[in-house]
Amino acid sequence: MIELKDLCLDDGDRLYHWRRQPEVDRWMSPSPPADIETHRAWLEAFLADPNRVGWIIAEGGRPCGFLMLKGVTDLQQRAEWGWYIGEAEARGRGAGRAAQALGLERAFYDYALQKVWSEVLADNDAALKAQSAAGFRREGYLRRHVFKDGRFRDVALLAILAEEWKERRGPVLRNLQASGLIGKG
Repeated sequence: MIELKDLCLDDGDRLYHWRRQPEVDRWMSPSPPADIETHRAWLEAFLADPNRVGWIIAEGGRPCGFLMLKGVTDLQQRAEWGWYIGEAEARGRGAGRAAQALGLERAFYDYALQKVWSEVLADNDAALKAQSAAGFRREGYLRRHVFKDGRFRDVALLAILAEEWKERRGPVLRNLQASGLIGKG
C-alpha cells in the first residue's frame, strides 16, 4: 500500500542518496547537490518555507520516493509539482501512479489549489505518460530550456485543474483501492 508521509529532516540522507542516482538525476532539471552539506541546507530551507510542502512516498511503510508542491500559498492558487521514485524495485509497480493520486488529493482538497503544474524534460517518456494518465494536459513546450548533461534540453509544461481532477478522482481512487495500492478513506 502506498502512503504519503510528511517530509522531515531525518529524510535528508535518503533523499540525497536517491537524488544522486543516475536513473533519478537524468530526469531532474537541476543538478544533484554537490555534497551532503549542500543537500542538508537545501532540505532545511525547503522545510522552513511555508510555500513548499513535501512528502516521502512509502510502499508498505518503506520509503521509496519523494513528492513535492511548490507554491501552496500562492495567491493564484497554483503550485508546481515534482516527484520521483528513488527505489529501483518500486518502479513500474504502481507506486508513482498511486503517489500522484494521493498528491493531487492533497493539492486540491487539503491546500485548495485550483491548478497543479509541472515541467518535465521533453524526452522523459515515462513521466509524460504517467502524468498524462493522472490527468495532466500539455500546456506548453519550452525549447532548449534546461542545460543538462552537457546540452540544452526541451521541457514540456503540463498541468491539471481542480475540476479536471474532481471529474477523474472517483474512478482513479477506486481502481487504486481495488488493486491494493492505496487504502480506503
